[in-house]
Amino acid sequence: MKKQVLFIQGGGNNGYEADKKLVTALERELGTDYKISYPEIHGDENAADFGWTKQLEKLLDKHSDAGIVVAHSFGASMLLKYFSEHKLSKKPAAMFLLATPYWDGKEEWQKGIKLKDDFPGNLPEDTHIFFYHCHDDEEIPFDNLTSYRHKLPDATFREIKNGGHQFEDGLGLVANDIKNL
Repeated sequence: MKKQVLFIQGGGNNGYEADKKLVTALERELGTDYKISYPEIHGDENAADFGWTKQLEKLLDKHSDAGIVVAHSFGASMLLKYFSEHKLSKKPAAMFLLATPYWDGKEEWQKGIKLKDDFPGNLPEDTHIFFYHCHDDEEIPFDNLTSYRHKLPDATFREIKNGGHQFEDGLGLVANDIKNL
C-alpha cells in the first residue's frame, strides 16, 4: 500500500499552477511507494485568513489518511495556523514546510493570518516538523526561517543554498526526510 502525502499549495493568484512543479518534483524524488494528493485551494478575499483554515479543515478531514503533509509558502503558514488553533481528530505524523512566511501582523491585512503567541505549545504533540528555506528566496526573506527556529527549537531546519522560492534545484532533501521518517 502506498504511503499518502497531502500537498498544500502556496497562495497568490497562480499558486496552484506554480506549485505543480513542486508536486511533480516531489513525486519523482519519492518514487512509486508514495501517492501525492494535490487539491486546489481557492482563497476568499473577504475572510480574515483568506478562507484558508476552513478549506484546510475540509481537506484534512477528507484526507485523514495522509500522515504526511507538505505545504509551500502561504499554505505552510496557514497549515501551522490551522494545526495550532484547531482540535484535530487525527494528527499528521509529520509536516514538511517549504519557504514558510512568518507573519508579524504589523500590517492590517496580516492580522487574520498571524500566528498566536502561544502557537508552539498548541501544535500537535509527536508530529515531526521540518522547515526548508532557500537562501536565495526573493519572495519570502530567509530570516523568516530564523523566526521559526526561535519559536520551535525542536523542529528540524534545512537551509538550502540555491533554488529560490520554488526550490528550482529540486526537492531531494525533502524526499529523503520523508523516506527517513
